[in-house]
Amino acid sequence: LPLVESGGGLVQFGGSLTLSCVVSGLSLDHHNIGWFRQVPGKERVGVSCISRSGDRSNYLDSAKGRFTISKDNAKNTVYLQMNSLNSEDTAVYFCAADWADVCSGSPHEYDYWGLGTQVTVSS
Repeated sequence: LPLVESGGGLVQFGGSLTLSCVVSGLSLDHHNIGWFRQVPGKERVGVSCISRSGDRSNYLDSAKGRFTISKDNAKNTVYLQMNSLNSEDTAVYFCAADWADVCSGSPHEYDYWGLGTQVTVSS
């Protein structure tokens, strides 16, 4: 698999988690990486993305100020630091890669996907 997510789990309301996305066979210098989440019965939603240059990132409105995306090209890994978690953040989180000029929040733009990691926030 070109992308493998890890770091999900059960966390209490207000807690933090850091998700990791290890990329293999693809170059972080040439691909934008996005984080998405999905709950049963709903469409996959873009949470954050980081450009291949690393100098641009975007966030879902509800994630702004709480989530931070970053990457380490030497480790072929992209991270999503999530703070102040609430029940609406409960979902399966996926990372994905695409070739586009700018990173996008639309899952339809992405070519490669991981299998996801479950994040559950308990009240």
